[in-house]
Amino acid sequence: MSTLKVDYTGVRSHSREPSAEAASASRSGRGRHRSQARARPDGRFRLLLLPFRLLRWGAFAVILAVVPFFLLIRGGVFAYHQWGLGAWPSLAVSAAATALLLVLYAWAMGRRLRAGRGLKWLLTRGAAAIGLAYVAYSLLYVGGANVKSEEVRAEYASLHPLLRVAASTLILADPESVITDAGRTPDFYRRMGLSPNESSLHFKQDDGFVHALDLRTIGRPEWRNRAVELAFWALGFHSLRHKGTADHLHVSLRLPG
Repeated sequence: MSTLKVDYTGVRSHSREPSAEAASASRSGRGRHRSQARARPDGRFRLLLLPFRLLRWGAFAVILAVVPFFLLIRGGVFAYHQWGLGAWPSLAVSAAATALLLVLYAWAMGRRLRAGRGLKWLLTRGAAAIGLAYVAYSLLYVGGANVKSEEVRAEYASLHPLLRVAASTLILADPESVITDAGRTPDFYRRMGLSPNESSLHFKQDDGFVHALDLRTIGRPEWRNRAVELAFWALGFHSLRHKGTADHLHVSLRLPG
């Protein structure tokens, strides 16, 4: 009888035990999967972050909306005081700069939306036109609900152009604002039983414009009055709370030089 035997040891070992390379690849794959799982936040965590993201986006949108107005008004006041430009040249410089900024906004939006050349052209030209139209509107119009009387409304056109644009922007942000006084004459002080203040910026100055206006503070929340006062100060105007004949906020644009 034959005593020949077949050894299956190597076959069993090879079939049951994976190679070292396969084991290493398997471990590295599991490691990458675990690291990706740890790096990927779950749904609850993303939900908790949503209010903060909305707050960040909202703050960014407010900043983008405020910057053009700030450039238009504060830039004009800077050109008027620091560069010695006249009333209209100062406004023209700041209006041009604001229009360019709006064009940049529109171009960035068109790029974000992957708009074609025709749509980009429409967005950029439209943005510049909107900026210039707002300046024209601010110079020419004030609502009847935002002036104390028709006499004050008639005096609106005598205000310095930069002061008119600033007042219109205030009304846009705070529709309940009321201009109680603008231009004055010596008769105004006599009717009030006061001696005329020759240095008052409510009188027409050498450039032909009135450089001051008064805003109503009575019947309004104090925080709102304070916010308006600080806003005009930040824009380069002189703002002062007067409590003489009547409580009001006096806003003026000092003369250059």
